Amino acid sequence: MRHKFAVIGLGIFGNSIARTLAERGAEVLAIDNDEDHVEAIKDEVAYAVALDATDIRALEAQNIQDMDAVVVAIGEDFEALLITTANIQELNVKRVITRASNKQQRRILEKMGVQEILSPEGEVGKTVAERLLQPSIRTFLPLPDNYEIVEINAPRGIANKSLAKISLREKYSINMITIKRFFEEIQDGKPTQVEHIIGVPKAETVIYPSDILILIGKKHDIKRFIDINR
Repeated sequence: MRHKFAVIGLGIFGNSIARTLAERGAEVLAIDNDEDHVEAIKDEVAYAVALDATDIRALEAQNIQDMDAVVVAIGEDFEALLITTANIQELNVKRVITRASNKQQRRILEKMGVQEILSPEGEVGKTVAERLLQPSIRTFLPLPDNYEIVEINAPRGIANKSLAKISLREKYSINMITIKRFFEEIQDGKPTQVEHIIGVPKAETVIYPSDILILIGKKHDIKRFIDINR
């Protein structure tokens, strides 16, 4: 029987979770109030719906209450995140996982009885330990079920290769969210290296040696990828 998950909030964070769950064979309902976000993921998941998740009737109409788990990944509107989380709790969803952007938000969610909170602020110790064990890992965000989002320096073994040749999904069972890349710009009359996000990578995108990669996958798969290509 396929697991059924809903992901509410389809920014980079929520989009990546939804895609990864779908690729692992789960039935995913992706929800956002932005039609462009829904359009961008509709072909990757079982269902993609544009609706206001603060409307409990709209959620109930999508059978949210029947999901194995719901991830609330709304990042910018904390009020909407709180109302959405309360709606899901009221609908007696089996498992609620909510994102907190800081310690204050985490405390509020804890007082609401949310037991699974995705909070980078709460994982500082683990991040330091992970960086010591894997020096190429800059930061990471633990997720349920042994998944994580990591930011790593591009391993030497994949430098100057296209994503099509690297075959992240096929060889390593991991996905690339985006790439941080340095560009030379003139600031105050002087050439300066400035970091920019290059957006959603394509098959023909070539990895530069100085790139910083943001990946999502299971911890052991990411470790294997780093070890093989270090």
